[in-house]
Amino acid sequence: MKAVVMAGGEGSRLRPLTIGRPKPMVPLVNKPVLGHILDLLKRHGINQIVITVQYLADVIQDYFSDGSGFGVEIEYSVEDVPLGTAGSVRRAARYLDDTFLVVSGDALTDINLSRVIEFHRAKCAPATVTLTRVANPLEYGVVTTDDQGRINQFLEKPGWGQVVSDTVNTGIYVLEPAVLDNIEEGQVCDFSHDLFPLMIEEGAPPYGFVAEGYWTDVGNFEEYMRATADILRDRVWVEPLGEHIGGDIYCAGDRDIAPDAQLYGPIFLGSDVKIKGGVVIHGPAVIGDNAVVDSHANIERGVIWGNTYVGERVEVRGALIGRQCSIKARAMIFEGAIIGDNTLVHENAVIQPNVKIWPDKEVEAGATVVSSIIWGSQGRRNLFGRYGVTGLVNVDLTPEFAARLGTAYASTLHKGAKVAVNREAHNTPRVLKRAVLSGLSVAGIHVLDVQSQPLPVARFYTRDSAAAGGIHVRLSPYDNRVVDIKFFNAGGLDLNARDQRNVESVFFREDFRRAYLDEIGRIDYAADVVSRYNRRFLDVLNRERWPLDETYNQIVVDYANAVTALVLPELLRELGADVIAVNASLDETKLFRSPDEFEEAMVRLSSITRALGSNFGARLDVGGERVFLTSADGQIIDAMDALAAVAELVLQIQPGATIAVPTTAPSLFDTLAEAHGGRVRRLKVTPQASMEAGLDSSIALIGDGRGAFIFPNFTPFPDGMFTIAKIMQLTAGAGRRLLDAVRQLPPYYLSRARIPCRWESKGRVMRLLSQRYREAAQHSAEGIRIDLGDEWVLILPDPDEPCFHIHAEGVSPEGARDLVDKYSSLVSGLLLEA
Repeated sequence: MKAVVMAGGEGSRLRPLTIGRPKPMVPLVNKPVLGHILDLLKRHGINQIVITVQYLADVIQDYFSDGSGFGVEIEYSVEDVPLGTAGSVRRAARYLDDTFLVVSGDALTDINLSRVIEFHRAKCAPATVTLTRVANPLEYGVVTTDDQGRINQFLEKPGWGQVVSDTVNTGIYVLEPAVLDNIEEGQVCDFSHDLFPLMIEEGAPPYGFVAEGYWTDVGNFEEYMRATADILRDRVWVEPLGEHIGGDIYCAGDRDIAPDAQLYGPIFLGSDVKIKGGVVIHGPAVIGDNAVVDSHANIERGVIWGNTYVGERVEVRGALIGRQCSIKARAMIFEGAIIGDNTLVHENAVIQPNVKIWPDKEVEAGATVVSSIIWGSQGRRNLFGRYGVTGLVNVDLTPEFAARLGTAYASTLHKGAKVAVNREAHNTPRVLKRAVLSGLSVAGIHVLDVQSQPLPVARFYTRDSAAAGGIHVRLSPYDNRVVDIKFFNAGGLDLNARDQRNVESVFFREDFRRAYLDEIGRIDYAADVVSRYNRRFLDVLNRERWPLDETYNQIVVDYANAVTALVLPELLRELGADVIAVNASLDETKLFRSPDEFEEAMVRLSSITRALGSNFGARLDVGGERVFLTSADGQIIDAMDALAAVAELVLQIQPGATIAVPTTAPSLFDTLAEAHGGRVRRLKVTPQASMEAGLDSSIALIGDGRGAFIFPNFTPFPDGMFTIAKIMQLTAGAGRRLLDAVRQLPPYYLSRARIPCRWESKGRVMRLLSQRYREAAQHSAEGIRIDLGDEWVLILPDPDEPCFHIHAEGVSPEGARDLVDKYSSLVSGLLLEA
């Protein structure tokens, strides 16, 4: 007799175990589930086997080949698309010319197939369904039979109100070839839902045989773990697991078990397993081939697949860890958690109960993962985001992580190079900075400790000194639980994508350079940091044009209790500016302001500016890079309006100048440039793009419309302190206060929306958009910009988050919103297709 093994299942309920392998190939103790089925067939003398495959068919075909290595003969029937259980068997009909057996390739059973076949023949049945009784029939197809064994009803996954029996369908059938004539080839058809009810309706019902023995559908994680335990406890008849070394411990081959390891069965150890000193394993547990369990690790009811490393003092309790994973020291993985293949869990990470981590992910050192990681690789997809290396304080970014990160960066530089390192005046950046310093030094890099300076000063010192690069550690201005570690090149600019990848490559491979004792780097305090910056600041502004008329000379500056209060006041005194200072004392407890607190600070600044009639008010961000402005009439100036007003002043003083703005900026800038014979360059909306453009001295002004201004004749990176002085100079040169420049701007109307998406859908959607808007895609700085005469739309995938941004400019506020709504619907439709 031949058997058809249905092995096309995707196993969606078993994900992430079935990412990269079909459900029948999920390892169950010592072999794939399908391997146990082949053993069962051989025990009953069935050696000619047809395997139906569809999802990841090549995985099954490569593993079992023609079956000769497993003592059977195998043919394959490949489905291009899923055809259902009966449809897949119908596709294999050319191999079936006599009574045959059908069995699922993703269940574990030791049912006596010979008795099922005998029953089928004794009844002269067209079809026999093997039944079993279960305690909870809700997840199975419930079957009822008459006194003769004929099936009279199938109920697929009933509710308790429909349950009339505890007898369920096992998916094991004995069939006559003629039964398949009821199925049209290529038709989607299911045995219990379509074919068998049809046979009942036509008066030729299948018979049901209630079998004894073990049966379970390995359909979800709980059933998988129960099946594993049942094999180890000898509750199901499978082929011998290997050598029994006592204590209910079975070994498949050579092993290396430390004398002081404590193993309490039932346990299965694969071939070439290493169990090191002090390890404690409580069964039921499985340790796969070539796995290493390092010193003092503790595994209780855990399943570890092959080629996985479990580090020192790791705890695994009731969890499953996939193939080729690395679980670093002291990580903890709790009940019901599943770690997908090729995942790296760093030191001290905690994976909470029932968390699922999809394959090829990374969990950072010290992280506590409380929800499943499915899309991307976070842990993190990459080290670098738009603000550098970013993460939660002491969760994502720990001192250990920071030290390794510093060593990775150092390993990309030549030994003996110098790196300038700076931080914000807050305790958290202080701690992480010290860790970074250690990481740099052990790789042979000399540190120039800039201590705590405004970010533009640190960038300038990096550029002006002999440093090969720089690092700045700060609290995120957007979330005080988050730290950003920013890396500079020798020019003080953020690392480009290639340099970032170099650092990531070293970090992920752990290919760190270690210096010999006499090559460990020095840590020195940098000299003349502020004085170098001050000289350049004053020289570029040309002090001969100061003092200015008091109309332009009087300003209000809010230092936000940050280190800019230690640098800018002296420069403004040198220039003779009339400055009212706000929040000028350094206070690390006030360095972060929530959005509401920031708004309150801006309202106070605007009130002071109006009361004094000052040219403008300016609030610096904590790092000193960005500046937010208020006008003499007490208006809080929108950041895009501020950029447009400064651009108008620059173009008035320098007719024909080039200004650079992001692709999201309104066409207002083109209007301003045209009026003064100037040019507009549109840049990607990344800080790196703006800084790279800052290297072009032919550009007079670069802005991002979010408070960052770059004047390339001074530095190629944003500097809020210089911007304040420059606006004073520009307004004096143009003979207009900042308020006047803002009031004279033509109106414009922008709107935007955010469309969530899955990571893997981004590329497909962008391809479809590029095909639809081919010309627009070719002429966009980034994303897809669609020009519609006086209006435009920009569709932009977010580089760090699973979403798209839709930006639009209309001829009216309503028009802009309508455009956003229209193209948001377009992108949403494409996401549904993807």
